[in-house]
Amino acid sequence: MKKGINVLAASLALTMTVGTASLFAANLEDKVVVYSTHSEDMLETVADAFTAETGVKVDFINLKGALADRVRAEKANPQSDVMYGAPSSVFLELKGEGLFDVFKPSWADKIDPIFKDSESYWYGTIQTPVMMFYNTEMLSAEEAPKDWYDLTDPKYAGKLVFRNALSSSARATYSAILQQFEKKGELDKGWQFMKELDANTKAYYGSGSMLFQAVGRKEAAVSFMVLNDISDNRINNKMPIAAIDAASGSPVITDGIAFIHGAKHPEAGKAFVEFAGSAKVQAMLAQKFNRLPTHPDALAESPAWMADVKMKVMNVDWQDLASKQSAWMQKWDAEIKDGAKDVKKN
Repeated sequence: MKKGINVLAASLALTMTVGTASLFAANLEDKVVVYSTHSEDMLETVADAFTAETGVKVDFINLKGALADRVRAEKANPQSDVMYGAPSSVFLELKGEGLFDVFKPSWADKIDPIFKDSESYWYGTIQTPVMMFYNTEMLSAEEAPKDWYDLTDPKYAGKLVFRNALSSSARATYSAILQQFEKKGELDKGWQFMKELDANTKAYYGSGSMLFQAVGRKEAAVSFMVLNDISDNRINNKMPIAAIDAASGSPVITDGIAFIHGAKHPEAGKAFVEFAGSAKVQAMLAQKFNRLPTHPDALAESPAWMADVKMKVMNVDWQDLASKQSAWMQKWDAEIKDGAKDVKKN
């Protein structure tokens, strides 16, 4: 568990407007526990900024794909105060299991309804398009796939690498594609598509950085990943890669935050939600980590490429997906994915 820095003073207590009336002040507990899917460096940045502003120590742990199961397992005796990260489908699922409490931060009304829960149980802090991409030194734009459904073409056999289903973005993407078949009453065809996709897949990775390295080393030509990581590797790491605006659209995941039911540090937990979703922090994460904000006021302080993001959005019913994703991904892992393929972790 990573600990944020406790900067001097509980006397620097945070005062924030919550809803329309009540205030946080010196009644904050001395620490807050945050479970997350976000990277350690991003969590440390947010934690240190929160501690500097409030004097409250942040204990955080990056649980990646195990986050939801950990929160479920601790329902009777919660060890965390805040769940920070994971797609909206997971938040919808856990909301239905009574794992969150209602909380309305001061910035709630600024957030577009598509990025938040209508009953104030969770809020999106990052919008995360998941897009296909390809190595431009291995494929031309004409040779690259134009849509998700092209990936089963025999010409891409052995040229695909993907994340495994422990990755929240992969779980959401595989499930969103299956849902497109289900909407047409063709879920069996969806599973057949997933089998053919697996047949073309060279390897699965438990690490996003290893996946990008594989594509960069030309071990594979095509994959999918969240747009901010594609942009970061293209711009900052000079990788010869390009995103694909899929003809049928790309899933746009909303990464959320929620206040845990039964939290042991309730005031500090609410203060962390207030802080992490603010325009100031969303803009900071946009600048330092290429995370696309949900807060409209943060976009003005974000990298220029974010204002230019234009893509077809896949029509995904995230509410419906919340009730099916876990079962679908269990089936994918047990019956579809070739167990002989190594999942590379680091």
